[in-house]
Amino acid sequence: MTNFEPFAMERMMSKWEYAVDYNLSESGVHPITMRELVRDPAVIESLLDTELNYAQANGFADLRERIAALYPGATPEHVLVTVGCIEANFIALQTLLQPGDEIAVMLPNYMQIWGQAHNLGLQRRAFHLRAKRGWAPDLDELEAVVSPRTRLIAVCNPNNPTGRILTPDEMDAIVAASERSGAWLLADEVYTGAERLAEAATPSFWGRCERVLAMGSLSKAYGLPGLRLGWVVGPVDTIDALWARHEYLTLSATMLANKLATIALSPEVRPRLLERGRRYIRQGYAILQDWLEGNEGLFELVPPQAAAIAFPRYHLPINSTELVTRLMREKSVFVVPGDHFGLDGYLRISFGLPEVYLRAGLERIQDLLETLQK
Repeated sequence: MTNFEPFAMERMMSKWEYAVDYNLSESGVHPITMRELVRDPAVIESLLDTELNYAQANGFADLRERIAALYPGATPEHVLVTVGCIEANFIALQTLLQPGDEIAVMLPNYMQIWGQAHNLGLQRRAFHLRAKRGWAPDLDELEAVVSPRTRLIAVCNPNNPTGRILTPDEMDAIVAASERSGAWLLADEVYTGAERLAEAATPSFWGRCERVLAMGSLSKAYGLPGLRLGWVVGPVDTIDALWARHEYLTLSATMLANKLATIALSPEVRPRLLERGRRYIRQGYAILQDWLEGNEGLFELVPPQAAAIAFPRYHLPINSTELVTRLMREKSVFVVPGDHFGLDGYLRISFGLPEVYLRAGLERIQDLLETLQK
């Protein structure tokens, strides 16, 4: 048994996100209300008549059909509905890997897989996105760390925390590395649909090789984190194996989550949710950009191409966790320290928020920054 490695970011978020006045730590767009999501009175009445029973363990058939429609060539049998993407990632590692297996992880990243790999006794290797290259992946490093011993390559695209979207050539290089080594490719794609600059959704890794798992969620672009509804798309036999682990862990997502997710991914509602999310992202980024530029010389930022988060580097002689702790205690504002991604000197700041809330939070950060510069 390895020593347990806590999930540092989620530990801090669990303790602080509801204890501050301004939470700028979340990575999705501002959550939607039930009133905004469900507008048809007949649908509302149907929901009120719902029996609060167990849902179908692998997800409603209609829901899996709508998820499959997002992935060319997929069928409902290629889909497992999970309790958030976080469960999909967890059971994927449990299903596909054994203690001692080697895993290659894109860093920075949502650090669940990195930490859980340690907790499962896996051997971790990293290949990095490089800030000096606009957060492009270091493909030479990828080539060096992926070997015949590699059993899984984990990527996040669009990326958390940088908002970087891989180019087609970069995707091809990652696929080639997985095929050369015979490794599984786990693609966390929860920010698909949250593009800041493009109207088209970020292409999936699904269909680019046989041994691929594409992970998705309603938490980020759709503004539905409270549903705790995610999924994994993969080969049918692998999905069945993941389903067996899912039965040990959560059994099913809730009945209401399945029903509301089916509504959210309907042809009538899904475009409206994505348009709403991109509006928050584009308006919020303009506010954050003006604020960063107003602090001339203090911040450097590679503009995010997607997601509701920015990852600026700051130029102050203070550790990022110490800075965030002071923000929480002195100004009641919460952002994520770069330490949680292995990159001190950075902050992850959410901007997919209502304008008044975002501006007020940034003003309080400004107060502390001015104190630190005196």
